[in-house]
Parts: sequence; structure tokens; C-alpha cells
Amino acid sequence: MIAPETSPPAGPATPAAGNPGPHAGFEGDTRLSQVLPAIAVKPGRDRIAIGDLLVELDQRAIAALLFIFAVPNTIPVPPGVSAVLGAPLIFLAAQFMLGRGPWLPRLITERSFLRLDFEKIVGKVAPWLARAESLMRPRLTILARRPFENLVGFVCLVLAVVLFLPIPLGNMLPSIAICVLALGVLARDGIWILAGLGLAAAALAVVSGVLLAFAYALVFAVQAFLGT
Repeated sequence: MIAPETSPPAGPATPAAGNPGPHAGFEGDTRLSQVLPAIAVKPGRDRIAIGDLLVELDQRAIAALLFIFAVPNTIPVPPGVSAVLGAPLIFLAAQFMLGRGPWLPRLITERSFLRLDFEKIVGKVAPWLARAESLMRPRLTILARRPFENLVGFVCLVLAVVLFLPIPLGNMLPSIAICVLALGVLARDGIWILAGLGLAAAALAVVSGVLLAFAYALVFAVQAFLGT
């Protein structure tokens, strides 16, 4: 069981000088599927703070961070992990929409979770991530540039808000859509970005349907209670 406690400050929460911007692809760099296991097994710490991830993934910037904070909601994880990682999504998505580099308040960067829990998540995700990366390549790259990337950021922000709210079925589909969009931006693969936008539309349609069903059920319950 994880308690969303705080850890000692993990260094500055703002990007270092030379930050490449809100999205940095893995083209020509070590792939995210290789970076995440390295972070997960890094010795000398029992807990990983949000600030640690922000610092260690700085050169990959917001797209990689969006993926990391969204992916726990797509798979079964130990209790508490998704709560800790879900909080930064709204901040990062808003900054992505505005074209800014990653920044999170200290209240969030000092929150932490067990390294072993993060290692379990990475162990489940890394093989699928590696397969996805092998399928991606730069194409329709205009969709990974402004102003289209700002639109992608807006969609991620809407999905992050839905993800943050306690809505039934409001976690998995929005999280998957954010992950696909983030990977598409990282690889500058417009096909994946279009797929992510399609998943986002489907996720919002499902969530809207759930909310509408609850609204109808509430109206029916009130009418039954009042005897009308």
C-alpha cells in the first residue's frame, strides 16, 4: 500500500538550460522504453519523487512526462500510484498546450512512491512500449508542430481533467489516448497522433454517455421519490 507522502527535495523542478521545448523526440536518442527501466532500477533510493522524474526526463520534456503520468491508469497498479502520478497531468497538459517547458509546483514534485512499485509498472509497460516505438517513424510531421501540437495539448488537457475527476470509466480510455498522443509527438509520427485524437474522441463519447446515463437515472430517482 502506498502513501502519497513527500520525499526530500529532488532538485529544481524547472527545466535545465538548453531545454529543447515542450516536445523532444526519441529519434536518434535512447528510446523511452530503455530510459524508464534504467530509472526504475537505479540504486540508492527506496522511493522516487515526481521531481526525480522531472529532472531525469528533462531532455524528453512534456510528451514523455505525460506518457509516464498517464500510463499507470491504463493497467492494474498498486493502490496509490495512479493518485500520485495523476496530479501532474493537468499542469503538464496545460503547459504543452501553451508551448512551454515542463514545470511543476514543489507540492507535487516532492510527492513520491515506492521505487519497487514504479519498477513493476515499467516491467509491464516497457515491452509494449518497445513494440510501439518500433512501429513509429516521422511522418505527417506537420501534426507534431505548431499550431497542431497546441491543439494536441488542448486535447490532452481535456482528457487530463476527465481523468482527474471521479467519473466511472473515466480513467482507462482517456489515459490510453494521452499515451498514444504523447508517443506520437515524441516520434513526430502524425499517424499515431491521428490515432490518439480518434481515441480521445471515443473516450470523451463514452464518458459523456456515462454522465448522461447517470443524469437520467438521477432524474428518474427524483421523480420516483416525489411520486410524479
